[in-house]
Amino acid sequence: MSTTGVDGPGQNSDWARELPGALASHVDMRLLPALDALLQEGSVTGAAERLALSPPAMSRALSKIRRALGDPVLVRAGRGLVPTPRALELQPKVRALMREAEALLAPSRQEDLSHVSRTLTIVADEAYAAVLAPALLNRASAEVPLARFTFTVESTHGSAPLREGAVDIEVGIIDECSPELRIEPLFEDRFVGVARSGHPLLAAAVSAQAFTSVRHVSVSRKGRMTGPIDGALHARGLRRDVIASVPNYGEALLMIASSDLVTAMPHSLAASARQSVGIELFDLPVETDPINICQAWHPRHETEPVHVWLRHAVRAALTRSAPPARPGGRCSGPPAGQEADRAVEQDVDGRR
Repeated sequence: MSTTGVDGPGQNSDWARELPGALASHVDMRLLPALDALLQEGSVTGAAERLALSPPAMSRALSKIRRALGDPVLVRAGRGLVPTPRALELQPKVRALMREAEALLAPSRQEDLSHVSRTLTIVADEAYAAVLAPALLNRASAEVPLARFTFTVESTHGSAPLREGAVDIEVGIIDECSPELRIEPLFEDRFVGVARSGHPLLAAAVSAQAFTSVRHVSVSRKGRMTGPIDGALHARGLRRDVIASVPNYGEALLMIASSDLVTAMPHSLAASARQSVGIELFDLPVETDPINICQAWHPRHETEPVHVWLRHAVRAALTRSAPPARPGGRCSGPPAGQEADRAVEQDVDGRR
């Protein structure tokens, strides 16, 4: 190394390989960290230590910086080096650029969600949208007041809307174990019987015979009157009297609240509607398959602050309303979207 820190001819081609990154060849941006370190340390050796480079590599970097600027940058003064006027002029500008680059490449800080204006789109079966929406909106009003929410129950393209960014999150029965999606199990739901408060059926434990002695309303988008409950009853030689079919649980709740009809629906929905509608829940006298509820999203949103908030809020809202968990629950069923809705329909009243 020379006394000025400049290497001889042919010795300045290897230093860049010891600096990280691959940047533009016309303006070698790799010189900025070297220049910043040289101006901070006032020493080739000190700058090399700062950047974890060898002194010869830093000497070659200084040689390239001098040629690029047309200025010696650091000159000998006694036993040390001092910056030139041009170097002193550049020092605060280079430091500012480095701070900006460091901030750009650093993990994002916790965002102030009170200023986030974003529409969040959620796909969920109407039973879970009914449970989720009130809790989510109440929490958002305090924590993300500028956010807006779109709930939809239909998806004819499977998980494509998640991958394409048209949907932020999907809640329901999800079985698309793809590296393109993140899937988190939330809870295991189950179906229960529902009747109005004071219904004569509720005077004692509901047996299969008592269950079939009353009239029923089925929930089916396709207007079907029978489903797995009827198959289980048929195996016992019993048949229930289904006198009506409605397309969603909301209509069923209104019907049973003012009549002696009974129905079956997910526990989470029935429990959340119990006080406001005036209904009582009872265990079905036949077994039905559990419903394993998950939430799914695309990895592009993994670290987005408002999406992290959304996932946490969905988890809190639904697990709070969940019935006691049964062992072995897992996310299973048809693909995300409309097929997931259909699986919920099939579990009890053949809502397809």
